[in-house]
Amino acid sequence: MKNSIGTPDSAPARSILSVPGHRPSMHEKARLSKADVVMLDLEDSVPAAEKAKARQAVAKSLNTLDWCNKTLAVRVNSCDTPFCVRDVMETADAAGKNIDYLVLPKVNSAGDIHFLDRLLTGIELEKGLDREIAMEAAIETARGMEEIRNIARASRRLQALSFGVADYTASVGAGLASVSGHGENEAEIYPGHRWHFPLSRMVMAAKASGLAAVDAPFGNFKDLQGLKASARRARALGCDGKWAIHPDQIPVINEIFSPLPEEIHRARIILEAAEQAGPGRGAVAVQGKMVDRATVRLARELMARAGALGLAD
Repeated sequence: MKNSIGTPDSAPARSILSVPGHRPSMHEKARLSKADVVMLDLEDSVPAAEKAKARQAVAKSLNTLDWCNKTLAVRVNSCDTPFCVRDVMETADAAGKNIDYLVLPKVNSAGDIHFLDRLLTGIELEKGLDREIAMEAAIETARGMEEIRNIARASRRLQALSFGVADYTASVGAGLASVSGHGENEAEIYPGHRWHFPLSRMVMAAKASGLAAVDAPFGNFKDLQGLKASARRARALGCDGKWAIHPDQIPVINEIFSPLPEEIHRARIILEAAEQAGPGRGAVAVQGKMVDRATVRLARELMARAGALGLAD
């Protein structure tokens, strides 16, 4: 792992581009994209008859392509399918040294995380890998959301939680707002942010355990304004990044999940005022407004993120 996902001292993880595992030509395009993370998918985008082929294609791409220092992830199938064990064993065995983390979908309990953790431990011991493969848990069911606190604490390998909006919609029996089911046309059927509560709950569980929080993809890759609105809502709730399903979405996602120039300027003003006031002051006045220690901490965190992205000293 290039360090933990989505933290100031790690490689950026604003945009996570999902790529079908059985389509090697798309792997080549993904490596040349501006995505922070490329996630080679063995789950929903791969037909059942293509699963074995996809594992081989993913392993080959991981081992042979120049990924331009990107973070590399593999999404395996969920624990309740006949594909999960082979996904993990074959990809980690063949290309474990090049996998930064595995994404486990439809996580329903801490037991799912324990299973993958122990399976990876055995593979790492057998292969003599000199680093652990990290994990991300995708929360996509009502049961998983109910158990999210225990899931977030289930393994030291776990670095992030992500929200799967389409499967979550089906799990709770909510209406289908669009063809893709991934976040568009929501305003037409609900007066507000329909997934505010589950997304916020996931963010809270993630941050309480020191994990990153990743938002679901936006299904209409031609609607960049809709994507921008979706990403802004997710960032406002505390998400660190968002999945992408098309390279055209990456610039928007990277922009939204990067500190803006005005935010950097505001943070500098706050930190300069706090430094001038000295460590003994509990709150300082900035532009006629009182700024407490919590706001100073926010400013420090934002500047650390900006520094990691090369946007500020």
